[in-house]
Amino acid sequence: MTRFILASGSQIRAQILTQAHIPFEVIKADVDESVIKAERTDLDPRDMALCLAGAKADPVSRAYPDALVLGADQTMELDGELLDKLPDASLARARLEKMRGRPHQLHSGLAMLKNGKTVWSLQQTSTIHVRDFSNEFLESYLQQAGSALTASVGAYAYEGLGAQLFESVDGDYYAILGLPLLPLTAALRQHGALVT
Repeated sequence: MTRFILASGSQIRAQILTQAHIPFEVIKADVDESVIKAERTDLDPRDMALCLAGAKADPVSRAYPDALVLGADQTMELDGELLDKLPDASLARARLEKMRGRPHQLHSGLAMLKNGKTVWSLQQTSTIHVRDFSNEFLESYLQQAGSALTASVGAYAYEGLGAQLFESVDGDYYAILGLPLLPLTAALRQHGALVT
């Protein structure tokens, strides 16, 4: 079996792989996303997700040339604007108020490299429709959400309390979490990291 490395420190992605019984290792890539975003202003939010994924996988792939290395990232788009994670939970109220009653897109980008070369990639977009929640709900949510306010770009954890923010979603559950699992497992089988 081919060695499989996740070039990320994302707990949710590691949890998805673990629950699917996919053997993997985590080696965190030292990548400054803000520098890439500043340099690549030519990319739309969808393409930025794939660019960031490749940037994470590349240095790990060069260090471990015989392994399959997966870089994964996700961007959020609201009205064509690329939004970043909030640096401070105090900014979450304004972000959630801006999202209230409106759809936004989550773009997942996956790049799998071997010996510094891309052998597979994927871009997948999900649209999340935020409900027109009350101010009372917003206050309660802000008090309960904790680290989710700064851990994800949307100030929510879809798999937790954040699910109460939404009225509908157009997309795959795993893609919304940032790791489209079914296309990934197919690619891992194709490249010898899973039994066919």
